[in-house]
Amino acid sequence: MSKYLDIATTPSVAAAQEHYGSAAQWARIGARGGSDEAFQSQSLGPPELTFIAARDGFYLASVSETGWPYVQYRGGPAGFLSAVDETTLGFADFRGNRQYITTGNVQANDRVSLFLMDYAHRRRLKIFGHMRIVDAADDAALAERLAVPGYPGRVERLVLIAVEAFDWNCPQHITPRFTQAELETALVPVRDELAALRRENERLRRELQAGAQRHGDTPES
Repeated sequence: MSKYLDIATTPSVAAAQEHYGSAAQWARIGARGGSDEAFQSQSLGPPELTFIAARDGFYLASVSETGWPYVQYRGGPAGFLSAVDETTLGFADFRGNRQYITTGNVQANDRVSLFLMDYAHRRRLKIFGHMRIVDAADDAALAERLAVPGYPGRVERLVLIAVEAFDWNCPQHITPRFTQAELETALVPVRDELAALRRENERLRRELQAGAQRHGDTPES
């Protein structure tokens, strides 16, 4: 079984798998050392690094001292979440609404979970990790490395996430959605074809007018 699923499969999860009839399926996957979408190593490889670098947002979950989970969405320019090395992710934390819920949660329990989504291609990368926060003023070199050039906002903290395990999730039930940039790219051929049709329409209109003038007629509008 992959390290991710090994962490996630608690006794209560195993009991639920048994109850709903999927225990044998996961036992088979574990017996053959995981599936193509489940990786044994916690090191991020080229597919993961490429995927992470292309993301402009992700969901981040932490757990409070009272046991309540808290999920927030972190967004920014593509690549703002970056790999510090093959087992560590980092990003610059800008001033926001100053609730500091995630910041406070990880002081008591540094375990976090990340969901990185590619809705357009129906892909999802899940990550377990340990999160720590560094004041930007305490590490100028790291602050410079994680800075987002040209992005407005005051960097208050630097966030480092030591990757414990990750897993690629199946695409089933992921509803395709598209960012403005993705739509712009997808619409290029449509716009090119529309421009060509307009040029052809203008050419035919001019030919029709020229023919009408030669015969002393006025073309119908």
